[in-house]
Amino acid sequence: MLKYPCLVLDHDDTMVQSESNINYPFFCEILQRFRPGASITLAEYTHDCFQKGFGQMCRTRFGFTDEEMEEEFQLWLAYVRTHIPPAFPGVSQIVHRQRALGGTICVVSHSSAENITRDYQTHFGLLPDEIYGWELSEALRKPSTYPLKDIMQKYGFAPEQLLVVDDMKPGYDMASKAGVPIAFSGWGRKDFPEICRQMEECCNFTFYNPDALERFLFDER
Repeated sequence: MLKYPCLVLDHDDTMVQSESNINYPFFCEILQRFRPGASITLAEYTHDCFQKGFGQMCRTRFGFTDEEMEEEFQLWLAYVRTHIPPAFPGVSQIVHRQRALGGTICVVSHSSAENITRDYQTHFGLLPDEIYGWELSEALRKPSTYPLKDIMQKYGFAPEQLLVVDDMKPGYDMASKAGVPIAFSGWGRKDFPEICRQMEECCNFTFYNPDALERFLFDER
């Protein structure tokens, strides 16, 4: 029997190495387009996305309008179609074992369903059962509890049958408000000790490599 019949997986920097390879370099290009002369370091970008989420970071730090947010999204979609982030070593085994044992795999992310689907097909050779991505209205995206409540309603799961796996605070906020346990996927955040400290303190579980999460999920010693 699975410890968690449903895994609710973040995508960027939990399953794929996208922040430093894709999202941050692209955002620097967008800043020069929308706010010439403005800049942000990788550490600042990571911190703001951690505390606020990407959309709120754009609005509060740089004053992006709704129109600019939509333009940024469309340009980002075009960019990621030709830039595929590598998967973290070890995460493929987790999704394959969950699926092989009859478990459900859902993705709740600030990425788009298009590139989540592409990454899963490219790296894992399977597709998630559900994807809740950036296409949702802002009110329904993580940290909203909508994705978790919708999963529970569709599949008949109780909160304790889900495990959120995420590397950022919006994932924790979503899980905690829904009463769902959360594991911190710390393998992509080892260079950010303050983020690690905060997530260790608030999450139910912490793992600094995918192998440790795999052993936990499938009762290996």
